[in-house]
Amino acid sequence: MNRATLLALLSPALLCVSVAGQDPSKPADRPKVDTSRGDEMLASYFALETEKIRRNCLSEIKTLDDWNAKKGEYRRQLLEMLGLDPLPERSDLKADVTGRVEHGDFLVENLHFQSRPGLYVTGNLYLPKKIDQPLPAILYVCGHGAVKKDGVSYGNKVSYQHHGAWFARNGYVCLTIDTLQLGEIEGIHHGTYRYGMWWWLNRGYTPAGVEAWNCVRALDYLETRPEVDKTRFGVTGRSGGGAYSWWIAAIDDRIKAAVPVAGITDLQNHVVDGCVEGHCDCMYMVNTYRWDYPQVAALIAPRPLLISNTDSDGIFPLDGVVRTFNHVRRIYKLHEAVMKGATANVALNISPGPHKDTQELQLHAFRWFNHYLKGDDKPVEMVAEKFFEPEQLKVFDKLPTDEINTKIQEAFVPEAPPPQVPSDNASWQEMQSPWRKALLDKAFHAWPNTMEPLNLQTAISLDRDGVHFAAYDFNYPVATRGRLYVLHRAGLARPELNVLNVLDDQAWQEFLASVRPAFEAELKGERLPPADASGWESMKKMFASFPWAMSYFAPRGVGPTAFDQSEKKQVQNRRRLYLLGQTLESMQVWDVFQATLAAHRIEELHDVPLWLQSQRRMAGVSLYSSMFQLKGMVQRLDLYDLPKSHREGPIFLNVSRYLDMPQAVAMAAERSKVVLYQDDDTGWEYSQSVAQRLGWDAKQIQIRRKPK
Repeated sequence: MNRATLLALLSPALLCVSVAGQDPSKPADRPKVDTSRGDEMLASYFALETEKIRRNCLSEIKTLDDWNAKKGEYRRQLLEMLGLDPLPERSDLKADVTGRVEHGDFLVENLHFQSRPGLYVTGNLYLPKKIDQPLPAILYVCGHGAVKKDGVSYGNKVSYQHHGAWFARNGYVCLTIDTLQLGEIEGIHHGTYRYGMWWWLNRGYTPAGVEAWNCVRALDYLETRPEVDKTRFGVTGRSGGGAYSWWIAAIDDRIKAAVPVAGITDLQNHVVDGCVEGHCDCMYMVNTYRWDYPQVAALIAPRPLLISNTDSDGIFPLDGVVRTFNHVRRIYKLHEAVMKGATANVALNISPGPHKDTQELQLHAFRWFNHYLKGDDKPVEMVAEKFFEPEQLKVFDKLPTDEINTKIQEAFVPEAPPPQVPSDNASWQEMQSPWRKALLDKAFHAWPNTMEPLNLQTAISLDRDGVHFAAYDFNYPVATRGRLYVLHRAGLARPELNVLNVLDDQAWQEFLASVRPAFEAELKGERLPPADASGWESMKKMFASFPWAMSYFAPRGVGPTAFDQSEKKQVQNRRRLYLLGQTLESMQVWDVFQATLAAHRIEELHDVPLWLQSQRRMAGVSLYSSMFQLKGMVQRLDLYDLPKSHREGPIFLNVSRYLDMPQAVAMAAERSKVVLYQDDDTGWEYSQSVAQRLGWDAKQIQIRRKPK
């Protein structure tokens, strides 16, 4: 059952039924939840989600027919996750050779081309001096080896020049290209963890896509060279270049042999073992479809593939490399049915050493290409050497003023165009249907496929100081349970309204401070801030004056499930989540959905009107959660300082490719009244225009100034 069907089947009749006969009004005899175990919870969650993805990786492929039926869609998905679906236009490369340098029996051309208008790729083309016929060509993609003098970047191509020199001295054409970040024009690889550019995920942008596209255009350029046999292309590179070797070999069949070096391992290493902390964003696709990395490697089958690594590489550990190889080899074995010897086309080379460009690794790469591109199995006698100073390999005397390398993240993956205001309800339904589908398929793909029983149980229930205070626990992510706090006037049998406050870190602390004066003993498991006596007095007066219930919920990552608060761990844990095809906020949307169900299942609240109230980014989380509730489940949203664009959050994979916050507000307002509290009246003109055009009640979308 898919998520959309699952959500649609939920009915109000189900919401007031307790599970397994448990009376939610009576405290359950169960151990108190350990609310200090956010890190343990997260580690368990990472391990289970990683294992789930590992089990699913290519699990549907049993035969070669299965593979042939799925391979095209797999490649399309990979292109999408690289931000390359649809592929950009193959515009004029505007290639230019700016200089030449000679050494012995080969020469080097310093050149640049534009993979897109203004997106410059700098490189060196290594050519044998004597060429009698078109030669096999190697695309060498560089790892992170910056070479700078006096603040001037010479590109990482300088660090890897010995590879190009070896190929040229041994009868190959070799094009060595700079990366986006470490080229002569310095762009950005480190968006999420160094610069806090989490909006890259909203856009579905990764610099891995830029590197992949630059490789595609590099092959286009090689095809224009008369010295090149375009039927014999190979690719290799190490570290970052190893990763880019995977991208281009997986998406472009022009690559006939590949040797990625120290460029791949599996999610177990990246997520559970923490290797992600040693990598920048160019190493990763936006994992919308929740792939493990053997699925990328399998797209090269049955073309010759040598996976090469050292045995003591700290960021590409041996165990994950071996697991990846074994997984991929199964796909090669399937090709034996029609291609005898296909299994021999994939091999694993492990050499001694750390994460380093060693001669042993180079030797096996050279032999692999000699065998598959030249039919030559003679011993390799010549070592790879560096011959040139950085200045000799530099392409630009002066950097071009029309470059977009430094801002390509703003344009590489387009945002959704501004939406039209629908003419009538039919056109509105036609507009929002693909938005809703995109959210489920692209942003919230990692949501559970099945709904587990909530197992709602009462943990606290007492009256004190004229206020009824209760806490209800329900099933939640791994290793803990969610807790919903409910307060109302003591003796109030049935509140007239239940306001569910979805709390961020700041609001959670404010809640604890306000209730601590009366219920400190019941909150002893929490890290309590100083008591706010005036806040508690205000709360008591509110309950005495109004027959309302106020509920409070902290989704994962907040309050009891908060994980390590150091900036480094916050960043790296969020990066782990996106490697699993999630974001923290996308899973919080699911958590709020669960909390809403729990609120409706509490006996005295099950048929009470429910409002959601949130602040800041969590306001966006509540907004999106309401869009997947049945109409009427959430009657009103009170949202304070809701971000006006996803650029400011919340962060959901790919969301900005389809819609932005004003469309989301309009979609939510069709189901629930929306009241926005902010310092001005702007930002929601589209939402208001939709409401006006479709004849909704004037109060369906309201903008109010924040109370002081």
